[in-house]
Amino acid sequence: MSVPAGPPSQTTTTTDHPATDQPAPALPTSAAPSGTGVPAVASPHGAAQSAPHRRGRWIDHWDPEDPTFWRDGGRKVATRNLWISVFAEFLGFAVWALWSIVVPQLGAAGFTFTVDQQFWLIAVPSLVGATLRIPYTFAVPLFGGRTWTVVSALLLLVPTVSLAVVVQNPETPFGVMLLVAALAGVGGGNFASSMANISFFYPEKEKGRALGLNAAGGNLGTAAVQFAVPLVIVAGAGIALERAGLMMIPFILLAAFLAWRYMDNLTHAKADFRSFAAATRNRHTWIISFLYIGTFGSFIGYSGAFPTLLKNQFPEVTLSIAFLGALVGSVSRPLGGTIADKVGGARVTIVAFGVMALGAFGAIRALESHSFGLFFGSFLLLFVATGIGNGATYRMIPAVFAASGELAAQTLPDDERAAHRTRIRKAAAGCIGIAGAIGAFGGFLIPRGFAISNDLAGSLVPALWIFIGVYAVMAVVTWAVYQRRGARMAAAGI
Repeated sequence: MSVPAGPPSQTTTTTDHPATDQPAPALPTSAAPSGTGVPAVASPHGAAQSAPHRRGRWIDHWDPEDPTFWRDGGRKVATRNLWISVFAEFLGFAVWALWSIVVPQLGAAGFTFTVDQQFWLIAVPSLVGATLRIPYTFAVPLFGGRTWTVVSALLLLVPTVSLAVVVQNPETPFGVMLLVAALAGVGGGNFASSMANISFFYPEKEKGRALGLNAAGGNLGTAAVQFAVPLVIVAGAGIALERAGLMMIPFILLAAFLAWRYMDNLTHAKADFRSFAAATRNRHTWIISFLYIGTFGSFIGYSGAFPTLLKNQFPEVTLSIAFLGALVGSVSRPLGGTIADKVGGARVTIVAFGVMALGAFGAIRALESHSFGLFFGSFLLLFVATGIGNGATYRMIPAVFAASGELAAQTLPDDERAAHRTRIRKAAAGCIGIAGAIGAFGGFLIPRGFAISNDLAGSLVPALWIFIGVYAVMAVVTWAVYQRRGARMAAAGI
C-alpha cells in the first residue's frame, strides 16, 4: 500500500477532546500541543499551527516523507506506535500457536485423540489465520490502526477463554475442540493488520527496517508460547491445561489498553484496492506467493507440528525444547533480509531451499535410525533456513517489481514512465499482502501432510520426501525466473 502524505504545513493533535470549528492558537515553530507527541510544522506565516482536535486520537495530517516533520516529532510518534504494534502482534502469534503446544499435552490430560485428529487441531488455526489476512489488511484503513489494534487484541480473548473451558473436560467432542482451535486463527490475522498499519507511519526509506522489526517481533510469539506453556501448565500438582489460555488474558488486556491509550489513527491511511487488483494481474505476485509457501509456510507449519512430532516420535525425551525451533527461525529472519540486500534475494532464497531440503533429509535419516540428536539438529537447520528464506523472499518483492517495472518502462514514452513506476510500487505493496496470506497456508499443508503420511504409510518419511521435492521445484523456479542466464530478470541482480 502507498503512504498517503498530508500537507507539510500542518499537523494535528491526538487528544480525545471534542471536535471544534475554532482555529487553535498559533504556537512557536518548535512547539506542539502538550502531551500529543505530534510535531508542529511551521505555517506559511512563520508560526506553527495545530489542526482541530478530534476524538479517538486521530491524526489528520501525517507526512513522514517531510524531513522536518519526521525529525521534529514524527519519528517519535511512529516509534511509539511501532512498539505497541509489535507487542500486540507478538500476542497474536502466541495465540495462533497456542494449540501447537497444547495438543502434545492432551494425552496426559485424559484426551484420547488419534494422530490424525491431533494434526487437525494443529493445522486448522493456520488455515483460518491465512484466510483472515486479506480482510485484516483492509481493516486498518476502514477503522483506523489504533482502533483495530484494540479490537483485534480483544478478539484474542475469544480463543483463549474458549480453550480454557474445553480442555477441562476430557469428554469434550472432537468437533467442539476443532471449532475452538479454529478460533485461534484470529491471531494469525493480526500480522497483516499490524504490518499494514505500521507501513503508513514510516517514510519509504525506513519502512523495511520497521516492518522487519514488526515481523520478527511477531514471529517470536510462537517461540515464547511454546516455551512458557509447558512450564505454566505443570506448576503445582498435575497438569492444568486451562492455564494455557488463562495465562494469556492479562497480556491481551494490557495490549488493548496500551493501544487505546498510546496508539494513533491516521486519517489518510486509505485502502488501496487498486494496488491489490494490480498485483493480481502481475505474474510475479503468484510466483513469489508460491515461493513464500515454501519459506514462511514452512516456518509456521513446522512450528505448529514440531512439538507433536517430538512427543510422538521420541516419547522418551521429556525436555521441553520444541520452542527452540520457532526461536531460531524467528531470529534468523532479519538475517535473511540483510544477506539478500548484499547478494540478492533470489540467490539467498535458492540456497535456503537447498538447506531446507538438506534438513528434511537429515530428519529422514534420524527417523530411520531413531536418533533424537540428528532429528532435533536437522529440524533446527530447517528452521534457520526457513527464517533466512522468509527474509530473502520478502526482500525480493520490491526488487522484482522495480526491475520488471523498469523493463516495461523502457517501451513507454517519457511522459508515461513516472505514472507507470507509481503503479508498479503500488502493485508491489499489494503483492506483499497477497504473498503473506498465501504463504501462511503452508501452516495448514505441512501438518496435514504429516497426518496423511502417517495414516497411509505409518511414518513421516513419505511426507518429508515430498517436502524435499517441493523445495527442489521452488529452487528451480526461483533460478529459472530470477537467476538463469538470459532470463529478463537476472540482469537486475535480484
